[in-house]
Amino acid sequence: MIVQEVADILEELAPLANAEDFDNVGLLVGDPEAQVTGILVTLDTLENVVEEALAKKYNLIVSFHPILFKGLKKITGKNYVERVVIKAIQNGINIYSMHTALDNVAQGVNGRICEVLGILEPRILLPKTDSLLKLTTYVPKAALEQVKAALFAAGGGSIGNYSHCSFILEGTGSFRPEIGAKPTLGKRGETNFEEEIQLHMTFPRTVKSKLIKALFKSHPYEEVAYEVTGLENEHQHLGMGMIGNLSAPMEERAFFEHLKKCMKVPFIRHSGMLNKTIQKVAVLGGSGAFAISAARAQGAHVFITADIKYHQFFEAENKMIIADIGHYESEQYTKNLLVDYLTKKIPNFAVALSESKTNPIKYF
Repeated sequence: MIVQEVADILEELAPLANAEDFDNVGLLVGDPEAQVTGILVTLDTLENVVEEALAKKYNLIVSFHPILFKGLKKITGKNYVERVVIKAIQNGINIYSMHTALDNVAQGVNGRICEVLGILEPRILLPKTDSLLKLTTYVPKAALEQVKAALFAAGGGSIGNYSHCSFILEGTGSFRPEIGAKPTLGKRGETNFEEEIQLHMTFPRTVKSKLIKALFKSHPYEEVAYEVTGLENEHQHLGMGMIGNLSAPMEERAFFEHLKKCMKVPFIRHSGMLNKTIQKVAVLGGSGAFAISAARAQGAHVFITADIKYHQFFEAENKMIIADIGHYESEQYTKNLLVDYLTKKIPNFAVALSESKTNPIKYF
């Protein structure tokens, strides 16, 4: 396989178009046409991870966090980022990052946390907006089914757990083929009236180019009339964080012991206990303070995240508990998720979980 083929497989899980605007995802270092000798999966791409890849003779590192986040003006090896980039380039190591593209999918970072903690039927905590589009096009009756089938196959018409969704209106279209036209219906120089179907279909922004290509390929007209409009609707299956219920309520201290055991954390920083049982749990791997109000508004008994500042703990408002389990700890299972996914997709290919330690925070 080449690097781009692995990237395509990773995009099936987490399309890069779903990443946040501030982020830096995709192939950050390397050659998309390079032959892959093996894939090493890590949370962070540090120098020891590059050394591990070299020792294993693997030339593709799939990392959750991007090693290149801000622009580099010089590459002289003065800091760990520059040293990683230099070492990777010198040794033909390719580095691919997923970050918020994986944060924003239901089966990604937060979905795995819910699985580990036993949170049932979780839903997105902060649904993403500006990720859905609507197609309107006009199709002669005889070609309706072939056009719909092509659009459905390209990813159109999916709404949550429903597929093949569309809406049609019947009407009469008119057009006059001018000089140079090669009309499927009608004659040049004459206005033609045709019984047509107005077809409406929503689709994710990530499949726009694929969908339009399918429309042009399946539509019988030489010139296809169509409109693509943006929607403000929230995408209920795409976004940051998740919230759901435990199978049964737990006492606060019992839940915290459960949390420490499942997430392998020695300590938990948290707001005050409320002497209430816990059942509804919200999670957001990494720095999640921006979702405190959403978790509280949706009735979470506890919100599990990381990197909470002193004053942000007050935002619990004595209505829920904020539990900061640590940045690395909240995202640690992301590596396992990616290894499981890649192993299933390319079972006869070398995929390994990095053994290198990358958590910069120690506990005394």
